[in-house]
Amino acid sequence: MRPGTARARLVTPHSSLAPVYASFRKHLYDWLFQLRGPEAGVIVLVQRRVFILPTAHGVVFACVLLLMLTGSINYNLSLGFVLTFLLGALLVNAMLYTFRNLANLRVSGGRALPVFAGDFARFAVNLDNHGSAVRYSIGLAQGKGPAEHVDVPARGSTVVHAAIHAPRRGVLRPGRLTLFTRYPLGLYHAWSYLELDMHCLVYPRPAPPGMPLPPAASSAGEGSERGQGQEDFAGLRQYHRGDSPRHIAWKVAARDQGLLTKQFAGRAETELWLDWNALPRAMALEERLSRLARWVLDAHAAGLSFGLRIPGTTVAIGAGEIQRERCLEALALHAP
Repeated sequence: MRPGTARARLVTPHSSLAPVYASFRKHLYDWLFQLRGPEAGVIVLVQRRVFILPTAHGVVFACVLLLMLTGSINYNLSLGFVLTFLLGALLVNAMLYTFRNLANLRVSGGRALPVFAGDFARFAVNLDNHGSAVRYSIGLAQGKGPAEHVDVPARGSTVVHAAIHAPRRGVLRPGRLTLFTRYPLGLYHAWSYLELDMHCLVYPRPAPPGMPLPPAASSAGEGSERGQGQEDFAGLRQYHRGDSPRHIAWKVAARDQGLLTKQFAGRAETELWLDWNALPRAMALEERLSRLARWVLDAHAAGLSFGLRIPGTTVAIGAGEIQRERCLEALALHAP
């Protein structure tokens, strides 16, 4: 018998039990920690949703108390009993204060602003305190990631953020978050698991700057300068290489305000289409989306009117911040 065959026979039973163990552990966690999937609306941290355990410092503190009690009994030390019971009462009160610092808070999901792939999304979580006591040092984190701490005023509210890495474009959900506290002495760790119904839109990572925009086409069927017609003056924009010298605002340049190009509006409007088919066929999917995202940012920065054409989606010609968000959203949600 070959060694590899014997090893395979030994590993197979363990590997077959792995999914069963994972499923059992998931169901146990869901039942024990009251996990019900994404929850919308306001979540009240009632007693059954708050869990508490001693920290490493708390365990050491309890062991020291046990040694002090043992020594006081052996040597019949009256002052030793007083000090031991005094510190024991402090340990019990610390547990009550740690639990109360988190209990009955009202938690709701806030808004998460869109980010580009590779950045950190910041999910806002609203904390409302209807009690008369200030809640100190409330932390929020995802798994073992960095935590942000806030104080919640009495009969007030505040916002705490969870920073979550967005590795790829699309819709990012925060998953399971942990709201926790170790106030006041750090001897106990109280926490509650949250899975809020929130999401963040992740745009494709833009390609490096410096890539020229595709040429604009005139809506009247005639070639023209990139802009919005040539009849009525519409404003100024930054100069781009290739702009006609006749359209440069020379009076503005004479005042040392840089090179600006005049824009005109009229019947001979130009249409700047950011087209999927204008890119090389050899480009991969994500590379195409990255290049289109760069074009969207550059066209918006130049103050141009532009549209977007990708397979399955067409964003009509427009301008401004809303047009930028519409195009980036279409790129983020594009499915091949």
